[in-house]
This record gives sequence, C-alpha cells and structure tokens, in this order.
Amino acid sequence: MKIVILDGHAINPGDLSWHALETLGSLKVFDRTSENEIVSRAREAEVVLTTRTPLSAQTLEQLKQLRYVGAMFTGYDEIDLKAAQQRKIVVTNVPTYATASVAQLVFALLLELCNQVATHSAATHAGEWSTCPDFSFRKTPLVELRGKTMGIVGFGRIGRQVGEIAVAMGMSVIAADAGRRDPPNWPGFLWRDVDELMSLSDVVSLHCPLLPQTRGMINALSLSKMKSGSILINTARGPLVVEQDLANALNDGHLAGAGVDVLSSEPPSPDNPLLHAKNCIVTPHIAWATKEARARLIEEVAANLRAYLQGSPINVVD
Repeated sequence: MKIVILDGHAINPGDLSWHALETLGSLKVFDRTSENEIVSRAREAEVVLTTRTPLSAQTLEQLKQLRYVGAMFTGYDEIDLKAAQQRKIVVTNVPTYATASVAQLVFALLLELCNQVATHSAATHAGEWSTCPDFSFRKTPLVELRGKTMGIVGFGRIGRQVGEIAVAMGMSVIAADAGRRDPPNWPGFLWRDVDELMSLSDVVSLHCPLLPQTRGMINALSLSKMKSGSILINTARGPLVVEQDLANALNDGHLAGAGVDVLSSEPPSPDNPLLHAKNCIVTPHIAWATKEARARLIEEVAANLRAYLQGSPINVVD
C-alpha cells in the first residue's frame, strides 16, 4: 500500500520518527506540497495524509487510487468532505493529541500579559535594574489572577483543561457551550450564554470550532460587551475574530491585552492589524507543536490508519 504525506515538515522537521507509519505501507514523505504538485505526488497513493495542504473536489477526482485521507490535525477544513463521501473515501482526524499543550500555551500567553516577564527581563539585561535606586522596579502594571473570572467559549477537552488550570490558580470559571454536558464540580462554576460571558469575564479564552455561526463572533459588538481592562486569548481558530475590531479595542485601551496563536490567514500578511496593535502577543500557531504533542500526533495518525486497515475505522469525520 502506498502512503503519501503531503506536508510533513511542520509535524516532524527531523526530531521525530515516522516509523509507526512506515510499518503500515510504502511511505513517501514530502516536507511541503503546493496545490499544483498534489496530483503528481499522490497519483498512485491509496492513502494521503495532510495537515494544511488543500484537497479539493477537483483534486480528489484525479486521485483514482485514493481510498483514505488522514487529516494530521484536529481541523479538516482543507478537505472537501462532500467530494470524499461521493468517492467513498474515508476521512479521519486526530482530535485529542494536543489538549495539554494548547492549555499550557493559553496560560503562557495570559501570564505574559499579566506579568510582562519578557519586558522586565529585557529591561534588566539592558541595565535598568543595575542603575535603579530601589530594590525593585516595574515597567508595567502587574496583575494577579486569583479572584478573577475566566470565561471559556467552547467547553470541550481543551476548554475543560483550561478551566482546571484556572481553578487551580484561584480563578472562578464560567463557560459557554452549545452542549452544556457534564458540568464540572468546581466552586462557582456557571453556564452562561456568550453575551453574558463576555460581560462577566476578566479573561475570555476561545476554544470553539470554526463554523458559519462562529466565524467573526468576536467583533466590535461583542468586544464592546467585555469589561474595560479585560483580556482575550485565542488559541482556537483565527477567523473567530474580526482582527481589525480586536486591534481597535486594544489600541483605544478598552482591552488590557490579547494573546493570539492563530490568525485569519497563516502565515499572515505584514499588514495584519494584530501585528501592530498595542498589548497584543502573537505567536505563530505553536500551541499544538510541543515535541510531546507532535509525537502523540504521529502515533495517533498511525492508529487511525491501522484501524481503517483492520476494517474498523476510528475518528471518522463526515
């Protein structure tokens, strides 16, 4: 069986092994694949694995041997599911590999906004502490999270992990989710609709999927409902946010800060407004990319394919 990975570099730039997949067939790995290279590279493949290389209906039609597409990510927006179903191509994803890593970055962004560690370290290295007349100095206001309210939009695996960390730090947690299943036994936990959550939270963290009804949900109107001096964190999907509206809320001082790991277009154009907004930390979509999470990802991609080959596919998306 021929297996082709179209864009393996982001997952494994050389520090991990593809062995789990190599045991399942003849594996060919490409670091990156442009749209006009897909058909020539995967023409004979029965299995195609992809992170962000798009598989359109037109492309799928040309891959006559293709029987299985594995999204090597939780998201699968780049795959035309309707066309895959029409051609009886099984599509799977990996929903759970990076839960702990994403939650960890949420708090890396939040703590940097609250404590400004990088700013104070840079000032110290520049000599400002050495020349300070006092034993301590502050370049920015510092914020304690204990007693603050964390609002979580989207209360799946990652949202709940974020909530657990917030509770451990002494925060109260409120959440908005269409399902409202299995409320946690945390002191003061409450379900709220999104509008209420935005107005009650000191920190809002986004963990919902990108759907037609969630695209652009963080906009001028919803941002205006947030507390003055509150913080927005987005490690979910870039298009959840109208970026110019968020930049405006930061630049006019309504929000104290934002931390985003995802943008509407990746890589972003140099004129993306969040790259130039005040008090906005932007990281290059790294929440998922710890070595531990990437190793799990490869193992789970292989487990998905193994289950398919055994006749009992798992993590099928439709």
